[in-house]
Amino acid sequence: MDRSSSANDNVPFSAEETPTEEADLPSTFPPGPTKDQSEYERFGGKTGTTFLQTLIHLLKGNIGTGLLGLPLAVKNAGLVLGPVSLFVMGIVAVHCMRLLVKCSHHLSAKVGKPSLSYGEVMEHSMENVSCLRRHAARGRCLVNLFLIITQLGFCCVYFVFLSDNIKQVVDAANATTMNCHNNQTVVLEQSFDSRLYMLCFLPFITLLVFTPNLKYLAPFSLLANLAMCTSLVLIYWYSIRNIPFPVSLPYVGKPKDFALFFGTAIFAFEGIGVVLPLENKMQKPQRFSMVLYLGMAMVTFLYISLGTIGYLCFGANIGASITLNLPNCWLYQIVKILYCFGIFITYALQFYVPADILVPPAVARVSGVRCKKAVDLLVRTALVILTCLLAVLIPELDLVIALVGSISSSALALIFPPLLQVFTFHSEDLSIVVTLKNILISVVGVVGFVAGTYVSIEQIIQRSKLGPGASLVQGP
Repeated sequence: MDRSSSANDNVPFSAEETPTEEADLPSTFPPGPTKDQSEYERFGGKTGTTFLQTLIHLLKGNIGTGLLGLPLAVKNAGLVLGPVSLFVMGIVAVHCMRLLVKCSHHLSAKVGKPSLSYGEVMEHSMENVSCLRRHAARGRCLVNLFLIITQLGFCCVYFVFLSDNIKQVVDAANATTMNCHNNQTVVLEQSFDSRLYMLCFLPFITLLVFTPNLKYLAPFSLLANLAMCTSLVLIYWYSIRNIPFPVSLPYVGKPKDFALFFGTAIFAFEGIGVVLPLENKMQKPQRFSMVLYLGMAMVTFLYISLGTIGYLCFGANIGASITLNLPNCWLYQIVKILYCFGIFITYALQFYVPADILVPPAVARVSGVRCKKAVDLLVRTALVILTCLLAVLIPELDLVIALVGSISSSALALIFPPLLQVFTFHSEDLSIVVTLKNILISVVGVVGFVAGTYVSIEQIIQRSKLGPGASLVQGP
């Protein structure tokens, strides 16, 4: 993929988000804001995105596979504690996003750049602290490393999601079709291991990531968005209509399972990498705070509502993705196929970030157009194979989501932003309340990181000893 700017300058795209097409990015940056420019003017200006466009991009950047796993997350936390925890996490996530934007504004004005990536914000903030100055470049690399882990983790989740859902569709096609309104539980014999489906997807996904420019995927991305929206409407419709009464579900889950809830929830909320590029490209970036609050309020409502409704509908039988609990009639098989199509296209968009970081250095080591092209394709193929192999090794959708969320999403969304505020404004005498608040958020992120990673790995080991399940249970 040809780039006119350095790879690291385009790192910050993240959690379930469509990266901005490279044609929209300027090839050179101005030396800094002039006296005729406001402090908010960055990439956008008159050609930037409108309020509504930015809001849509923000919603798209926070809604994906993590949403479908939230009913299981609510089960792990409990019917009352789960929604309350999602609400609190939504507030903290928005606050951390605001911290990142605030630090970016301050540092970009200080260094005379029109914009900064997440990694650059970390680097320049560490330069403000004398004892950390010599490690500033490492701080930028650390953020970029977590971004790569996050994006490749998303790609692993997509392999597992695609294989589980398509396997269920194929199994249903080979079984007796169930009426859409029949609440009877159906047990399907496992015809093929889901890992075989991953291997079947491998060549098609590899060809997909060979796309030389993201603009060629734009029409398919639009169709993918429409397909996923249609699927969500039908999922809501079925779940609301089939909530059993009376409801007898535990209000609070087991303490150990809360670690899995944390990993899944922070995986879903980890859209902090979307913030800086969207704010930079707005026509009126001073209105970005309103976009952020409105968009994240809608996202949080969607997360809480689907997580709660899905758990109420399917109860203890809720699967790693709510789509796995839908009945076997043709309508809901189409729902699964539509969502799988959306995830298939989204793989290339998520793959954009790690490829944009890792491919240019590899290509720079060789000379000749043909050699450069060959190295480009080889690196992309190797990364796709890596994500597929990791998915094959851990074919448990809920645990992969929890593991990725605990390891990387907690660092990007909870641990780093409070530290950025401390590093950036440490010389301005931060109040004790602000300092304690930042310490609390970072500590929660670290505890979630450790506990979520430990429990996820422990559960992965336990399930690997049991072997793949012999049946898939559907229906409420």
